[in-house]
This record gives sequence, structure tokens and C-alpha cells, in this order.
Amino acid sequence: MTTMGATSTGQVQNGRLGQQLERIGWALFLIMIGGLALLPAGWVPDGTWLVGTGLIMVGMNVVRHLKGLRINGFTVVLGLAAIAAGVSSMAGLNLPVFPILLIAVGAQLLYSVLVPRKETR
Repeated sequence: MTTMGATSTGQVQNGRLGQQLERIGWALFLIMIGGLALLPAGWVPDGTWLVGTGLIMVGMNVVRHLKGLRINGFTVVLGLAAIAAGVSSMAGLNLPVFPILLIAVGAQLLYSVLVPRKETR
């Protein structure tokens, strides 16, 4: 019997897993930034931290998807933008990242309105 407002064990476990994955993402981010800061100037190309940050964001969403958790489309878009900005910086290109990011975020918001999300119960 289910009572109003009660959460199932699966929802609680998914919430805990989501929190653990978020902590892992932050830990990886901080370790990467600290590690890059310890390296002498010139050892890593410009944009390395952007590529690393983007890979962490996209990678965490891939793990969420594989574990059956809802992905965060906003962080996927930000992660892909960070990867694009970092790679363009490494290649010495002047990619217009900010306008591309605005378009991508707008498209993601439009998608979230036009394509209804499946209810999970």
C-alpha cells in the first residue's frame, strides 16, 4: 500500500546515486584543476582545463544514463561547449563559442518544451 507523499526505495537509491555521481564529478573537477595548477607554465596547451571540464560534464551524464538516471541536458550542452572551446583554443582557432553556446542553450530549452518528458513512476 502506498501513502500520499511516500517515496519508494528505488527513488531514494536513485537520489543517493545521483548525489554520489555529483560528488564524484566535483572531485574530478577539483583534482584536475589542482593538478593543472601544479604543472609548470607551458606544459599543457591552452584550453586543456576546458576540455577536461567538458569531458567530466558529458561523462557524468553518460554514466547517469547508463545507470538509468535522468541526464541533465543543460550540463550536456555546457560540456560540449567547453570541449569545443578547449579544442579550438588548443588548435589556435577563434571559434565564436559564446554565440554558439547561446544557440545551443536556446535549442535545448526549446526541445525541453516541445518534447514532453516521460514520467517516471
